[in-house]
Amino acid sequence: ELNKGDIHQAKAISSDIKQNLEKINHHGKRADAIVKGMLQHSQSGSGKKEPTDINALADEYLRLAYHGLRAKDNSFNATMKTDFDDRIGNINIIPQDIGRVLLNLYNNAFYAVNEKMKSAPNSYEPQVSVSTRLVPASENSLIHQSPPIGGRGTNSLIISVKDNGNGIPQKILDKIFQPFFTTKPTGQGTGLGLSLSYDIVKAHGGELK
Repeated sequence: ELNKGDIHQAKAISSDIKQNLEKINHHGKRADAIVKGMLQHSQSGSGKKEPTDINALADEYLRLAYHGLRAKDNSFNATMKTDFDDRIGNINIIPQDIGRVLLNLYNNAFYAVNEKMKSAPNSYEPQVSVSTRLVPASENSLIHQSPPIGGRGTNSLIISVKDNGNGIPQKILDKIFQPFFTTKPTGQGTGLGLSLSYDIVKAHGGELK
């Protein structure tokens, strides 16, 4: 087109090429994230269980998630609340795997409050909280449909991650643990985070609700 002297058409074509390259770049990164997520799926459970301070782990990953988001968007702010049960002590887990679960839940929580803040910036205070609670063996039947991994005489632990974002619509609740299901815009979520977290928790003899 340039050889013909048709500058207008040449500009239109180059604009198309630019848009196509941006799409290739965008979807290439998304494919990369999906493959990494799938590799994490296959690698989960390869670590060793070790006595771990779950309260310290939960606190560390909460701050890691918050500062990770702040590094991308320094205008973001949220209140973080913790309520840790100091009776728990060390528990036998694969710390990097449970850390990955916590990080995913925190990232989802911060994403949710950030989305809500965009729609109501002045009247809303974003808040993400985490709590841990030791459940004595005598109360296990209240939280477990089946006996916990150590049997009926075993204490249990509940870790709760909570946010005051918009919540999850009832109609998609049964889909959230499916691989590749995501409500995030294209390129922002692979839909593997909760699926992977579900598998890790299940491998530890727990349940994710």
